[in-house]
Amino acid sequence: MSESFDVIVIGSGPGGYVCAIRAAQLGLKTACVEKRATLGGTCLNIGCIPSKALLQSSEEYEKTIHALKDHGIEVEGVKLDLARMQARKQEVVTANTKGVEFLFRKNKITWLKGAGRIVAPGQVDVDGAVYAAKNIVIATGSESVPLPGVPVDEKQIVTSTGALELDKVPGHLVVVGGGVIGLELGSVWQRLGAKVTVVEFLDRIALGMDTELATNFQRILQKQGMTFRLGAKVTGATTGPDGVSLSIEPVKGGEVEVLKADIVLVAIGRHPYTDGLGLDAVGVALDERKCVKVDTHWRTNIPGIYAIGDVIAGPMLAHKGEEEGVAVAELLAGQAGHMNYDAIPSVVYTWPEVAWVGKTEDELKAASIAYNVGKFPFTANGRARAMGDTDGFVKILADKTTDRLLGAHILGPDAGHLIAELTTAIEFGASAEDVARICHAHPTLSEAVKEAALAVDKRALHI
Repeated sequence: MSESFDVIVIGSGPGGYVCAIRAAQLGLKTACVEKRATLGGTCLNIGCIPSKALLQSSEEYEKTIHALKDHGIEVEGVKLDLARMQARKQEVVTANTKGVEFLFRKNKITWLKGAGRIVAPGQVDVDGAVYAAKNIVIATGSESVPLPGVPVDEKQIVTSTGALELDKVPGHLVVVGGGVIGLELGSVWQRLGAKVTVVEFLDRIALGMDTELATNFQRILQKQGMTFRLGAKVTGATTGPDGVSLSIEPVKGGEVEVLKADIVLVAIGRHPYTDGLGLDAVGVALDERKCVKVDTHWRTNIPGIYAIGDVIAGPMLAHKGEEEGVAVAELLAGQAGHMNYDAIPSVVYTWPEVAWVGKTEDELKAASIAYNVGKFPFTANGRARAMGDTDGFVKILADKTTDRLLGAHILGPDAGHLIAELTTAIEFGASAEDVARICHAHPTLSEAVKEAALAVDKRALHI
């Protein structure tokens, strides 16, 4: 054995590196395996962080062209410097990945550089060197799901990775998949001047989002210029010097149509990254989706091997992986790790943003749970009016008998920040009345949250 550790974490994404940090804080000798040249996994390198950098930059560009004049600010000669925008994105990525390196040094975590493979319980091979571990945590994340007949080359037909690296604005971008990743990246390139068409197999966008929110969200995106082809499936693609020819046909049957695009983004989802980890050899059980099977304490069927994040069942969210990583580290140190899966917020970082936590109306109806609804539109919020961002609303769902918060859904400005209050309320078992009784500063967007809570009891003040 090259060296022995209390914990070896395989993968340095948000789940993995946070797990390693917390384990080290608790006094466990910890190592983290990462084959990339930089730490941070998909999220920091080619996912959450670079996409949010481009979303922010493209939003500033669009505001300058279209929105500032409404504030009495005239700007002439606005030009897009895409190379600088991309360079800034990389600067943001580098700052974040270097930050994780610093945290590893600070907490005395060993970075085992290379590809990790479990060769036996308690043994991890990293590019030929075998390390011993009392406990192994699988945190290898996920990768893009391929689409048969649509071969990705990351130039003309791209995944999110290639869509983040384009060196010119496409004339026509076709996004295959109406989920979060496709809508966010579609928004980036539309703001910068591309025509964007979203092709979605289902008859709605954003599966998993509350239906009312998704419907209104789609209307806003259409108003911004995005085109949707719902109930359509992609059956093939050919590339050439003039772009991509994409064959689509109605899911319910009909004639094949050819869509011409400069770039096609395949964003039909992600699946767990479990290949090459040696899981078959040691007998780690997977489910039908190739997710690692775990119990309520994130233990696999093999003693001493745990799994967290995108590689197990549940929403593929960085913060979900982080909380699981902390919980596992604390369990390994003899503490009681905690994870409340009913209080995990989700955010779509378009503008306006969309955020939600807890149950949707669809889920409550399916479970035959009686509930009350409170809604408040941003058109009636003073701060939103001052900002010029009045699209959307806050919706709160509370148990009809107990008034306990069951779910919260926000479509509107800074929804990703506003959802934190309601996530906290759900975590602490609060009622809609509790939120309604809290004094919210005026004028703020958060007053819309208070008003929606008041509306549960049909006593909103400003509408």
